[in-house]
Amino acid sequence: MYTVVVADDEEELRKALIRKVDWESIGFSVVGEAENGAEALELVEKYEPDLLLTDIRMPFVSGIELARQVREVRPATQIAFLSGYDDFTYAQQAIQYNIISYMLKPISAAELTEELEKIRKKIDEKFQKFASSGENSETKEIKEFLMPLLLDGFYSGQDEEKEQKLLEEAIACGLIKNPDNNFQYTVMIVSIVDENGNNQTTRANVNAVDSILKKYIKHASFYMDGRVVSFLMASPAGFDKYLHIIVEEIAQSVKRIMGCSGRIGVSLPVERLSNSHEAYIEAMNVIRYSKSNGISVHFMADLISEQRKRNSTLLCDKAREIIEKKYMNQDLSLVSVSSEIAVSPNYLSALIKKETGSTFIDLLSQKRIEVAKDLLLYSDMKVKEISEKCGYNDQHYFSYCFKKYTGMSPNACRRKQ
Repeated sequence: MYTVVVADDEEELRKALIRKVDWESIGFSVVGEAENGAEALELVEKYEPDLLLTDIRMPFVSGIELARQVREVRPATQIAFLSGYDDFTYAQQAIQYNIISYMLKPISAAELTEELEKIRKKIDEKFQKFASSGENSETKEIKEFLMPLLLDGFYSGQDEEKEQKLLEEAIACGLIKNPDNNFQYTVMIVSIVDENGNNQTTRANVNAVDSILKKYIKHASFYMDGRVVSFLMASPAGFDKYLHIIVEEIAQSVKRIMGCSGRIGVSLPVERLSNSHEAYIEAMNVIRYSKSNGISVHFMADLISEQRKRNSTLLCDKAREIIEKKYMNQDLSLVSVSSEIAVSPNYLSALIKKETGSTFIDLLSQKRIEVAKDLLLYSDMKVKEISEKCGYNDQHYFSYCFKKYTGMSPNACRRKQ
């Protein structure tokens, strides 16, 4: 049974969709409903649904922006758009954000049911492909080039002649096409373990990993000693944009589809092929650390952070400190905070939920509303000024959040006092 969050600002339509569709008969279960984009994002973080069914034009956070933010925190969630606007150009902006379907309103229950059945089949195919793929089709030449490059320290160093020779070999085997690229290189190692910590990684998992990697980045993967080893190539901007999303989607897919944990080690990027061995050692160190501590540390930066902090409570405390200091920043988000404390967004989200029982958005909103309430009661600032001071660029969204957390509007709160 696949889980769904339904989001639409038209309450009557939203309720009708949920009531009139026989969700269970077509393989879905509605776990939450939202009346705006901000609430939908919070429900995605809370429930981790397989599908988000949302209007493309939403209050507070638009459908396009919602899709972008969902991909940051929950890339394994598929998104289906409902829209009263026959605007495919607008919808195409979000194709990169796991959009699985685009439907036009008005839509009947029968039409929506038919489309949901198609969506279920697409998700079935994704799950089956991830769970049962055979080994990848990388050429033998690429594998023969990469294995000694990663495993043998002989290739390490700063020798320009050696670096040039490695580039020529990488081009000859098909790993790299353009010698004048601005690539950096990162090694990612994936180990899949069951609830008892037993390694379940097989050759079949190579294509499973590649099915995600190919959406984002140039790469080559192979199976070795019970692990999937991937050599990733991208510009610095490409790594900044996609690397954490790739890791999150692999980890989330392993958990959701296989019922296992993904221990994933990712090295810091290097700028030379001749430093690939050091990158491989870094990624292996992350895997060894996560195995010995029974956790899933993803990045070398995470490992450094873990070694300094050692305690998930301290990570949550650090996140709350940032919220306390920067709640007025309109751009403050789970992604920006996780980047500041050098952990992945999904890892931080899970820690916060475990430690506090709340989502990151909930903690941030509570802080903002707490400050706003004090300003309403003990200052003569206008409501618009208070909303901006508390990190809201939309006064209507501020009023919505204030009423959600206090049960009354900002003006009613001030009048009551």
